[in-house]
Amino acid sequence: MPPLTLEDVAKVAGVSVSTASRVLSGTANVRPAKRDAVMRAAEQLGYRPNAIARGLASGRSMLIGVLTQDIASPFYGETLRGVEDGLEGSGYSGIFASGHWRVESEASAIHSLTGRSVDGLIVLGGHTPDARLREINTHLPVVAVGRQVKGLEDRCLRIDNVRGGYDCARHLLELGHRRIAYVAGPRDHRDARDRLEGHRRALREWGIEDDPALTLEGDFHEPAGLLAVEALLARGAVFSAVIVANDQMAYGVRLGLYRRGIRVPDDVSLVGFDDLAGSAFTTPPLTTVRQPTYEMGMAAAEALLAILNGASPALPLFEAQLLIRESTAPARSARPGLPARPELRPGERS
Repeated sequence: MPPLTLEDVAKVAGVSVSTASRVLSGTANVRPAKRDAVMRAAEQLGYRPNAIARGLASGRSMLIGVLTQDIASPFYGETLRGVEDGLEGSGYSGIFASGHWRVESEASAIHSLTGRSVDGLIVLGGHTPDARLREINTHLPVVAVGRQVKGLEDRCLRIDNVRGGYDCARHLLELGHRRIAYVAGPRDHRDARDRLEGHRRALREWGIEDDPALTLEGDFHEPAGLLAVEALLARGAVFSAVIVANDQMAYGVRLGLYRRGIRVPDDVSLVGFDDLAGSAFTTPPLTTVRQPTYEMGMAAAEALLAILNGASPALPLFEAQLLIRESTAPARSARPGLPARPELRPGERS
């Protein structure tokens, strides 16, 4: 049996070959009746467009390059899932490469993606200079997620991390906490700096002096949270709550407190940031800031498709949302490391 062709679909649908082509490639608007007829004919015949042939005909590769930072990261995993779903049905496929938060690695990843003749580029965070992204955008449309690119502001999706950090601290301050430890992300990471800035802004508004002994820097991975707890206890820091710059490190903090017999939230309240899928199922469920990562990934894909079809992208506004769960509670009197029970020593449990 000869292979099915576009002409077969057009004949069954009762439309021209060019109309069938436009419907199946999604390159132009077609009246609903004709579109439905073409889709029904394609489904009836079992026709599947040849992506390579379609790309040759349109002068496009039908590939979208996606520069992420860590494909294994649960945070970026949700964003990538949104990108994939946003591309679904468009005829485009995504190619993914990781930059690992290093300028050299990102440059290599971008070189690899553009070497595949991708039709557009989605950039998730990273340290690639704004000037380089503007240069790429002169010949290849770029949409950025989780960062602001000067000169490409209308193609960037990000939340207000300063406000997110502020809301975390405000929540604990309203519960009566005054000695709040903070586990920050890497200082060269814009999101980490913004969240810390929001935290410090809230402390200033409450008239609380920022104690450097209560702030530690991590790397956004779980072991950093575990080490932060040990460092705080080793220096005899007095705290009744801990804010962590992302959920992954918050998991490490939770483990570190558990190993020292410190109860959450009875002894120490704990707040994360990101609302990863597992954060609602920790013990206790984690108070955290939700980032709409899946929705942002989908919006980025849809915006890039609009640009490729000659339209102006309409980027929605996204907001961070504090989700209050059982890991935070009103403050009790603070003592070094173990605020509630002066009789309990490190290593002992109730």
